[in-house]
Amino acid sequence: MNATGFEPAPDQDPDTASAPGRIVLLTTSHRVAPGLLSWPAWQALHAADRVLCADGTHLQLPYLREAGIRVDETSPTAEELVAACAGGHTVIVVATGEGEPALTDGLARLAGSGRVQMPELELLPASYDLPGARLLDLVQVMDRIRAECPWSSQQTHRGLAKYGIEEAYELVEAIEEDDRDELREELGDVLLQVVFHSRIAEEDPDAPFSIDDVAGGIVAKLIHRHPHVFGDERADTPEEVKAHWLRTKAIEKQRTSVTEGIPLGQPGLALAAKLASRVRTAGLDVPLPKTEGIGYELLTLATRAEAAGVDPEAALRAAARAYRDAIREVEG
Repeated sequence: MNATGFEPAPDQDPDTASAPGRIVLLTTSHRVAPGLLSWPAWQALHAADRVLCADGTHLQLPYLREAGIRVDETSPTAEELVAACAGGHTVIVVATGEGEPALTDGLARLAGSGRVQMPELELLPASYDLPGARLLDLVQVMDRIRAECPWSSQQTHRGLAKYGIEEAYELVEAIEEDDRDELREELGDVLLQVVFHSRIAEEDPDAPFSIDDVAGGIVAKLIHRHPHVFGDERADTPEEVKAHWLRTKAIEKQRTSVTEGIPLGQPGLALAAKLASRVRTAGLDVPLPKTEGIGYELLTLATRAEAAGVDPEAALRAAARAYRDAIREVEG
């Protein structure tokens, strides 16, 4: 055994000593439960002459050993690894979280030197991330920030409320500006608000809930309100889908007024348009107040815009941006 703790392979038969062998770099995802490896990975592990891992605390090691696979906890150099493959041996390296950059760089240098007969090199992913797997990383990062950050650890739902409003507006701006990079970033900022509030909610002494409860609730709601996807009902047009949604929502909420559930704290034009939308959808005939004043004039414009399928808030923002550009032109 040498200074690296790696024991070289025994002397080879002269007839097979020239065979270069095979190196397999086995990668796994920490977002998948340890031991849930692909069938090709298990086949390769059982057939390998040696299995190596530099990290003695690697999450996969107990499961590999339980499956009868001997794993040597060692970190060979590239030269030592190539020598261990001599004679046609297959050596599997179970990669650590960093992906073994020092080892792969060393193998690349050896291959580029042209002085060494290199083994066959193979990258074998043993487990893959499922869509949405990075959300697990976000939850873990938020847990640590909540526990260790002096600012984040003191935040409350009320204290963060203003940031939720700001991030929502910035998301809308990115959409209206058609800025793809900003859209991706602002979606992340909005997602952070959801995860942050959910993490705070876990600490409530009376009614705690977690991000899993939040996700589970919206999943159940989506399935229930899409019987044409998850049930036996049928909807072939967007209008029929909306009718399904409103009918199901009405049964769930059991509201006594179409105005229930409309947040009065939203911007005025949006509030007026939402009220008009509820009135129109319910088939009610509610005349506008016959009162003079700029507020009532704006109310009339908002209801007219909603009837025409125009978002008055978006229309006003577009006009305001044009006005901003005109201001800058004059200033310039």
